[in-house]
Amino acid sequence: MRKHCAVRGLMNRTYVKTLYADTKSFGDAEVTVRGWARTVRDGKNFGFIELNDGSCQKNCQVVLEREKLADYENIVHCGVGAALTVRGRILLTPEMRQPFELHAEEVIVDGTSLPSYPLQKKRHSPEFLREIAHLRPRTNLFGAVFRIRSQAAFAIHKFFNDRGFVYVHTPIITGSDCEGAGAMFRVTTLEPGETDLSKDFFGKRAALTVSGQLDVETYAMAFSNVYTFGPTFRAENSNTARHAAEFWMIEPEMAFCDLAGDMDVAEAMVKFVAEYVHETCEYEVDFLTERVCPELKDRFEALKGGEFVRLPYTEAIDILKKAIAEGKKFEYPVEWGCDLQSEHERYLTETVFRKPVFLTDYPKEIKAFYMRLNDDNKTVAAADLLVPGIGELIGGSQREERLDVLEQRMKECGLKAEDYEFYTDLRRYGGCVHSGYGLGFERLIMYLTGVSNIRDVIPFPRTVGNLLY
Repeated sequence: MRKHCAVRGLMNRTYVKTLYADTKSFGDAEVTVRGWARTVRDGKNFGFIELNDGSCQKNCQVVLEREKLADYENIVHCGVGAALTVRGRILLTPEMRQPFELHAEEVIVDGTSLPSYPLQKKRHSPEFLREIAHLRPRTNLFGAVFRIRSQAAFAIHKFFNDRGFVYVHTPIITGSDCEGAGAMFRVTTLEPGETDLSKDFFGKRAALTVSGQLDVETYAMAFSNVYTFGPTFRAENSNTARHAAEFWMIEPEMAFCDLAGDMDVAEAMVKFVAEYVHETCEYEVDFLTERVCPELKDRFEALKGGEFVRLPYTEAIDILKKAIAEGKKFEYPVEWGCDLQSEHERYLTETVFRKPVFLTDYPKEIKAFYMRLNDDNKTVAAADLLVPGIGELIGGSQREERLDVLEQRMKECGLKAEDYEFYTDLRRYGGCVHSGYGLGFERLIMYLTGVSNIRDVIPFPRTVGNLLY
């Protein structure tokens, strides 16, 4: 290695291993690092700065010596949060908590930090940190969460790319409601009070998309295996820890694939992403296991072995009713035909099976119009993946490929045929068995980090009554 180098991520795991492997070389190495001061301590003749450049969970300890630094006083009073450039030499300290120290020979204060800087060396509540979302990435908690989010996003693209899926960018502005629920944000250029849609930008009602599924299906009929990964929006007046108005969705779609194959892909994807994060974010997972979720490492280990449970909805209802008969209390009632609540989903995954569960064959009345009707005419070929600590993580199904059945389901759901003509055309021109699913990316990050509130796994959360930044 060169005797002088600019190093980003001095605490990067690979770099530290190299330091240990070549002590003679690095014991005399002169490096330059740049980052922000997490702590600054003045011991009169010696000072210490914990420096972090954001590339790793660990900090780099910088040792300051008054006799070596002419501007020692200015440096130790630069303030927590200050931006610094430090040039110095590495001293290996394997007997101490940190593997090495950087003994400073020159420190440049690129930007001081005022005493009012709110992130002092103490634990701050997530609620407080949401109020300063522009600064919270500098904390240990959110540094860990968002590095894991970055690695998980890369892992998803890698999983599908390695398997030959085509990545499709589906529209953000749409004229149709994929889910048929109507909870959409309207997009318009009309002045307040003006109602003539012919004067609107698109000449018709438009909204932010709730899902890219219907659009990406059209590409599955050309490329066989496709996926979309982008932002979606739902205007539900829901103020829970699991819901946000803007969130990211991964939606693969596979031609010539039935429900069993759909579940196979979903299970393989979750396991792949979890393993990738566990391998690339070792420090972050350790930190979150210690500070946030003691069971987090167990989640990763549980995903390595064994298949996910595949349980029909009707059997799940029987299990829940039996639990109630034996004294288990649920806030919400359990009857065949009800949409299971988070408490029911978590009971199945955390108490009964203690692992992820695919719940299949739901009543048609509580599922979307495009899901394939089963032969019993009461249920659909749907599969939701439920996971411990979260509840529903993935919602998927085999799609209805029979034109007459699809059109009848659309009528039952009160949908306008003209809004979905492109979708029904797929059945007229070479339709085939196909399946897909939707994965809420933020819920996946909650699962991989142990963080319990969706507001804390997305950089700038949009929720009811909240539109900061």
